[in-house]
Amino acid sequence: MNPKVSIIMGSVSDMPVMEKAAQFFDEIEIPFEINALSAHRTPEMVEKFARGAKDRGIKVIIAAAGMAAHLPGVIAAMTPLPVIGVPVKAGLEGLDALLAIVQMPPGIPVATVAINGSLNAGILAAQIIAAGDEETMKKVEAYKERLKSKIVKANEELKDMRFKFKTN
Repeated sequence: MNPKVSIIMGSVSDMPVMEKAAQFFDEIEIPFEINALSAHRTPEMVEKFARGAKDRGIKVIIAAAGMAAHLPGVIAAMTPLPVIGVPVKAGLEGLDALLAIVQMPPGIPVATVAINGSLNAGILAAQIIAAGDEETMKKVEAYKERLKSKIVKANEELKDMRFKFKTN
C-alpha cells in the first residue's frame, strides 16, 4: 500500500491537531503517511521530501505549522503537488500561523483551512484526489451523505425537547 497523501507536521506536538485528518483517511480508506519535518530545524530534509513526493506517488500534501508557520509555503515552493496548510494554534491564538500560511506570494499557492482545521484539510485532500479517482469520489460522496444524516437525526431529537415557550 503506497501513500496518496502526506501529512507533515513541524513537530510531533502537532499530532493531536492532525489526528483528525489521519482518522478521516482511515475512515474512507485513503493510504497516507505522517512525518515531522521542520522548515527551520531540518530544512534539508524538507527539501528532499518536497522534491521527491511526486515521484513517490503522493497526490496531495497537508502541512501543519504553528507560529511563524513557514513549512507549508516552503514545501509548496519545491513541489508541483497541491499543498494544504493547517495553521496550528500556538502563539497569538493561531492567527500568526494563519496569516503566515495564507499570505503566500504569487506562484506559490497554499490552500489554507481554519486554525486546527485538519479534518477539513483531510476532506479537501480527498476531494482533490477524487477529481481523478471515481472510487474515492464515491467515498467522499458517502461521507457527505453521513454528515447530512447526522443533522436530520439531530433535528428529530430536537423535536422531542420540551420547553415552555418552544414553538416547534
